[in-house]
This record gives sequence, C-alpha cells and structure tokens, in this order.
Amino acid sequence: MSVLAPQMSALKSYGVCLRNAADGDKRWSTNWRSPQATIIPNIHLPMRSFEVKNRTSVENIKSLRLITAIKTPYLPDGRFDLEAYDALVNMQIENGAEGVIVGGTTGEGQLMSWDEHIMLIGHTVNCFGGSIKVIGNTGSNSTREAVHATEQGFAVGMHAALHINPYYGKTSLEGLVSHFESVLPMGPTIVYNVPSRTGQDIPPRVIHTLAQSYNLAGIKECVGNDRVEQYTENGIVVWSGNDDQCHDSRWSHGATGVISVTSNLVPGLMRELIYGGKNPSLNAKLMPLIEWLFLEPNPIGLNTALAQLGVVRPVFRLPYVPLPLSKRVEFVNLVKEIGRENFIGTEDVQVIDDEDFILVGRY
Repeated sequence: MSVLAPQMSALKSYGVCLRNAADGDKRWSTNWRSPQATIIPNIHLPMRSFEVKNRTSVENIKSLRLITAIKTPYLPDGRFDLEAYDALVNMQIENGAEGVIVGGTTGEGQLMSWDEHIMLIGHTVNCFGGSIKVIGNTGSNSTREAVHATEQGFAVGMHAALHINPYYGKTSLEGLVSHFESVLPMGPTIVYNVPSRTGQDIPPRVIHTLAQSYNLAGIKECVGNDRVEQYTENGIVVWSGNDDQCHDSRWSHGATGVISVTSNLVPGLMRELIYGGKNPSLNAKLMPLIEWLFLEPNPIGLNTALAQLGVVRPVFRLPYVPLPLSKRVEFVNLVKEIGRENFIGTEDVQVIDDEDFILVGRY
C-alpha cells in the first residue's frame, strides 16, 4: 500500500462530506473520518548510517549511574569558552562521571541557537566521546524542531537524546505520545519530566505507552520518589532529577542514578553518593550545598559557584544574573566546610565583586 493511500482516502471522505453538506443532507457528518488517517509514517528516519546508529546501545545508556548536566561557560562577548568547557568535561571524566547532558537547562540550551547547540554536541563527541557518554538535549516544544535537532545530534555522533515534553503551548496526553514517538525511532532517548518548568506533568500512562519502544532508555524524573518507585517496580529505568532526593531515590526507591547539577562542583562526592551504598552522613554533608545551589532557579547558583571557584569566567548570558553578595559569601563558607579539595579546580574560592561580573544581553 502506498504511504499516500491514507491521505487519499481521507481526502475522498472529506469530498463526500462537502458534497452532502452542499446538497442539504443532514447525515453528511457520518461520512467524516478521523484526520489520524492522514498521518504519514516517518519513513525517512533516521538520517544516519546503520553503523553510526548502533554505536551505542540503549542498554549502555540504561547502565549509566552518574550523569552530569554540564555547564556551558562563556567568553566576555558571550560566545562559548570552549577551553573552559573542555576543562570542565575533563574534570567530570577524571572524577568518575559516566555521562554528560549537553545543552540542557543547566547548560543553558534554552539560550542557544540551534547552530550553537548542535556544534557543542558535536564538539563534545569529538573531544570526549570515547571517554564519556554524550547525551544531547535536542528537545523542543515544537515537534518539528525536536525531530530536526535530534537528526542532527545523532548525525554528529551523540550517544543519546534528552527530550522534554512540549512546554507553554501544552498538548493533550495523546499529543505527548505522538510528540515522543516522532523522535524515539532515531536512537536511545531519555524523557525528562519536570512539571515545574514545563507546566505539565508526564503521567505514568504516557511513559508506559512509550516504554513499548526499544529506544526508550529511561526517565529523568523530578516529581518525587513515589513516582520513581512506581516506574522502577515496573522495570523502567529512572534517573533522579532532584539532587536533594537522589540518595534516597537510588538506595530506597530503585533509581538507577542521578542526572545531577551538583556534580558539576563535586563530582567525586556525587559518585560516592550514587555508587557507595547508603550513606546518610555524606548526603547530609552535601545537603547545604544542594540547597544553596537552588536558592534561585538553576543554573544561577551553579554559574555563580563556578565563577567563584575560578574555573569559568564570571560571564552570564541574560536573563541569568549572579546570586547576591551575601549568598556568594555563604558559598565560600560552604566550600571551607565541605573541603576545597572536594571541589573542581585548583584556585582558592573567592568572593567576586558585583562589578566583576559581565552580563551579556546580545550574543
């Protein structure tokens, strides 16, 4: 059967509807058929070779425990500081992180053009793809953009895709399924559920439908540990999306691991938290830092902290601005309490003056 046959059938039905309506036939609506009949399968996907497509299996992605949502640093003019970025990724590798999310919320993908976005994914694969799994955030509230970006991300070698549900212009639950099913055929995929940012929860019945696809690697879940356990009891891989809950998610609710913001700063301690068994004392030790990081919406705290540690320039792409001076002083004290040796970088932590930050509105 031709892939155009459903379209032609629907068009014929529509023509009958119009003719009957014009003739005054009150029964014309009974001939109408669902527009679902006009959907054409994505026969052109994926846009890459068989060998590249199978470079990383879904099972490889499912096995990852510590994934860092990596920060994107900037030069004073707002362009990417790739030298600082490479140093950040290398420090993650040296301290045991197994994967990085490129261009996620923490990496400020929302402030990037798609050209920048795909370039950074390709750069990360080129430099570090043999040492760490590169998971590109290619999600969008537009299915068309998500499909195109995911094609490009896999074409430049990313190992898996991260996809959020459509935000602001929210859709129905059936629309959520159709959106994710448009990108799942392309390769290993992590679905990201964070209702506080999207304004819409992805309920379990949607995830259970998507789990029928081999390419669903798992869920980054931010709703809480009850939801985590609900999935893990049904054999669905879950990464905690909440650093403050990840210890309990991992050791009491069956989570595979965490996709972490805090590991940008203390990757070694976060690895210990995820790999070393139940450790409530370490969890309690890290909690003040985690709470500090999320005083304001992520990545404001992280950007401030990395600048204070001297591993990135104090450059912010607006609308993000640094935490106020009093909070920057708090961070210095937190570093001293936890131990400077546990944080990335080698410079002494410092309190940066307001005038030393660069805020870039055009980049």
